[in-house]
Order: sequence, then structure tokens, then C-alpha cells
Amino acid sequence: MTHAIRFHHTGGPEVLVWEEVKVGQPGPGEARVRHRAIGLNYVDTYVRSGLNPASLPSGLGTEAAGIVEAVGPGVTEVEVGARVAYSGGPVGAYSEERVMPADRLIVLPDGISDQQAAAMMLKGMTAQYLLRQTYKVKKGDTILFHAAAGGVGLIACQWAKALGATVIGTVGSDEKAELAKAHGCDFPIVYTRENFVERVREITNGTMVPVVYDSVGKDTFLASLDCLRPLGLMVSFGQSSGAIGPVDLGILAQKGSLYVTRPTLRTYADQRSDLMTMAQDLFDVVLSGAVKIEVNQTNPLRDAAKAHQDLQARKTTGSTILTV
Repeated sequence: MTHAIRFHHTGGPEVLVWEEVKVGQPGPGEARVRHRAIGLNYVDTYVRSGLNPASLPSGLGTEAAGIVEAVGPGVTEVEVGARVAYSGGPVGAYSEERVMPADRLIVLPDGISDQQAAAMMLKGMTAQYLLRQTYKVKKGDTILFHAAAGGVGLIACQWAKALGATVIGTVGSDEKAELAKAHGCDFPIVYTRENFVERVREITNGTMVPVVYDSVGKDTFLASLDCLRPLGLMVSFGQSSGAIGPVDLGILAQKGSLYVTRPTLRTYADQRSDLMTMAQDLFDVVLSGAVKIEVNQTNPLRDAAKAHQDLQARKTTGSTILTV
């Protein structure tokens, strides 16, 4: 019998339970995947806590890598035996096996391991749309990226550096500052003792930055606006410190006719053609060596609750995977 991590009511990590589940045969347009590695992402805590609603009882997770074991009628995207990975689609990646929409599966190239794939599909494609689509980072840009030592942050710092940008990043400790710096962050700012607005002003000689990438939310949003130059873009793509809450749009005019966007990977990768293009861009930059995918924490799938505890306690750096 297949096992999975599920929860029957929302709450802290303690609500996660290891239980048996039935996995049926794939229907039309579906494939059954046996997982080898599963990605842990901060958005999983939003679903578990109820911040992002789910129908209960519910599975968890939207990112994994594994082997296709069966395909349903009409499936042309993947074949039995293919190594695949995915990010997105219905929740339920925290499982030994599952049935997935075949059009969400990406065949992995030989140079990408299952562990790398599970650690990079959501985070890496998030970095892709942030740096290559939401705001197209170019040579000579100076950008601010919050949580620079996190999973998305470490990928984004390397990628932005490869694009020729100067990267300013916020981190929570000296250890994380060193880690971010080793991954392309030119100016790590330890926000627990430094005012990041003042540091951005010093680093840029008062010109500030054209874009801020912020997955922190409530604790950084308003100060981040002060880091932008006139007509700058605030990219709010997460809320690890809590929801931002109501904002008077007049403040955008006062601070220099600023722009704000709240993008999601789901929107950018909604069409399979876009999903494939984004994944290929990610694979290319990883295979070239410009971006290294490092798994810094590994937990057995059945210990997902501990992985959630460590993630929310800010004890993790880079990517964490759950192994089957």
C-alpha cells in the first residue's frame, strides 16, 4: 500500500500524519508517477496552516521527481519509464506514488538528478519568471532580493549574477550572509542588525534600485518601496512573515510613481508551451554550471513535520528535499 503525508485539519506541523492512501490507475491525460524525491517549499506551510485553503482531508506539496509507471489513454507528453519532474498541479506531492496530469510533467535531461530536480522545479522556475519575465534583469542592473539565502534566493542570486547584475540581498545571520555571497550576492545585508534601506542607499550612492524581489511580505513591504528609484517595480511573490494587508495606493505616487505586482508561477506556467520554455531555460542555466542546485537539508518523507518545523524556524538554507 502506498503511503503519503496528509492532514485532516489545519494548524502547525503537528497536524501532518503519515497514512496509507489508494493510488488508482491513470485516466485519460494522466500518468502515475513513483516519486524518488519531493521538494519542500514555504508555500506548503501556507496550505497546511489554512492560509491557502484546501479541501480537507488533504495531501500536501506540488513539486517532486520520479519515474512514470503508467500512462492513461491519449497521453503523448511522457512514456512509461521516463524520469520526470513537476511543479504545480493538484496538491499531493508528499506521497510515495500519485497520479498527475501528464501535461504538467517535464522529462528530465541526463545531467539533472532526481534530487536536484525536486529541489529546483518550483524554486528555479520561480527564479526564471522573476528574473526573465516579471522584470527582465540585464547587465548593469542593481537589484534587491530579500531572503537571499533561501531556496529561491540562492538560485536567483546566481542567475542574476550570470546575467550581469549586481545583487544586493537580505539575510538573517552572518552564516547566511556568507552563503549568499558564495552564490552571487555581491552585498548581503544582515537585516537583524542593519537597516536595509540605508544600506541600499549607500551601496547605490543614492540612486536606489529598479526592482525589489520580496517573498517576506508584511515585515519588508513598506521599507522595500523606499529602496526603489522612481518608476521602480516592487515584485511581491510571497509572505513568509505574514500577509501585507491593505495598502493605500497613493503611497506609490508619493514614493515615485512606483509599480507593484503579485505574480505566481501558476499564471506564468499555465500553458504547457510556457511551462516547457521556462523549464528548458532553467535546465540550460543549470547544465551550463552558471547556477548550482544544492540540497542543503534532507528528511525522510514520513518526517515532513520536522522539515516544516525547521523551515519555519529559519533553520534551513537553500533547498530541502524529502526522500522516499
